[in-house]
Amino acid sequence: MTITVCWDTNVEQPPARQAAMRSMEAVTSGAKEDWLALFAPDGVIEDPVGPSGFDPEGKGHHGHAGISAFWDKAIAQVQRFEFVIRDSHAAGDEVANVGTITTFLPGNYRVDTDGVFVYRVGESGLIASMRAFWETERALATARQVE
Repeated sequence: MTITVCWDTNVEQPPARQAAMRSMEAVTSGAKEDWLALFAPDGVIEDPVGPSGFDPEGKGHHGHAGISAFWDKAIAQVQRFEFVIRDSHAAGDEVANVGTITTFLPGNYRVDTDGVFVYRVGESGLIASMRAFWETERALATARQVE
């Protein structure tokens, strides 16, 4: 598991940033049930925002059933994840993380996805929405076989 984050503060992190970190930790650990538990029952994932191979209609994945199906389609297929967050901007009940998600796929392929990953939490601290802004073509252009 690789999560690289450096905060220039000793202040306790805002709830949305804490939720984002827990989400990344669960994904890198392959802990689907722990990950699902981070989301509100009516939570929504848009990853990426808009129509994509994961969400042809671009309406997002809703509720625990939809989020679970997203895991099976998008996350479970990846052998390993690495997250590098270069910057993070928290405001109110949201955080926008700027970074790269590196995925290692079957056949020894590596894909680096640069993006902005926005998490919003509710009063309970559970993730109400996660919106990922990244470009499929740009990510696929980084695909390469590794040893």
